[in-house]
Amino acid sequence: MSKLGWLLTLPVLGGPRLVRSLAGVVDDEVQRQLLDEDSLRGELLDLQERLDAGLIDEAEYELREARVLERLEAARALKAQ
Repeated sequence: MSKLGWLLTLPVLGGPRLVRSLAGVVDDEVQRQLLDEDSLRGELLDLQERLDAGLIDEAEYELREARVLERLEAARALKAQ
């Protein structure tokens, strides 16, 4: 699209273009945070500390640990692709 065409459609298409662009940025950031292995290891450490402090019971720990380990496995699989 020419610059003139882009400029003429800006009042109508500017909002949707902005939303699409922001959605892409948000999606990239969410993916980065969800797939960050250091963050996931930190979550595991935090869970262990909460268990040791008696803030959560063994069943809750095992449930949350399994979820974090699944995310860690998925992150590693995606990085390996």
